[in-house]
Amino acid sequence: MFSTPRLLLLALALFATAAQGENARDIVAGADKVRNPDRPFRVTATVIDYKSGQAVGKNVYTVFSKLDPSTGQFRDVMLYVEPPRDAGKILLLNGSNLWFYDPASHQSVRISPQEKLSGQASAGDVLTENLAVDYTPTILSSETIQDASKQQRACWHLELKAASDAATYNRVEYWVEQSTEYPIKAKFYADSGGLLKVLYYRNYAKRDDRMSPAQAVIVDAVDSASVTTVDLGEPHLQNIPDAWFNRDYLPHLKFN
Repeated sequence: MFSTPRLLLLALALFATAAQGENARDIVAGADKVRNPDRPFRVTATVIDYKSGQAVGKNVYTVFSKLDPSTGQFRDVMLYVEPPRDAGKILLLNGSNLWFYDPASHQSVRISPQEKLSGQASAGDVLTENLAVDYTPTILSSETIQDASKQQRACWHLELKAASDAATYNRVEYWVEQSTEYPIKAKFYADSGGLLKVLYYRNYAKRDDRMSPAQAVIVDAVDSASVTTVDLGEPHLQNIPDAWFNRDYLPHLKFN
């Protein structure tokens, strides 16, 4: 049997753990709001691959995103724009289901969010997501780190563990600036535990009446000379019909 003092200490420890978990969720949710508009929108994503500082590939996508109020997660339709050989292809993300549609074959196949789009950028890196929904976060420490521009940032260092099938990665380390809730840096890990890549958020600017990052820089964990940048254009608010997020509707989508 536990004595009264030991019971009190155990209760205090459990309370502190629960409070930290709640604070961690608040921090990640705040960073989600920095990254994502809270209304349906479209945005152009330009993905450029570099090898030893030289551009070796470029892809352009238009992403249409709408929050699902029943889950708190975004649903996405991503249209391939460039290069011309891929123009018209579509990705659909609805919950944990990600579908690739090719208009040439009129077929849609299910793929993983970790599927590479280009270089170091996976589908899950370009599609809109709320990390606070898909992951269980824990605060590891308070740290001052360098951002992508070598500026010092006082951050919360968090660990995110996959909480649903919709999570792109099994585990993520995440640094969020304490004073602003700006996401600064993330490390993504494979199911095996190995580090896959490091991502930096940069070029913060006022867009859609809020500050948000206009670029993500993704560095391969094994070959640091392999870098991919994801540049996000100005988000444009627009009405997006719920029918767009139905796999069977993909052949009928009209974007103009």
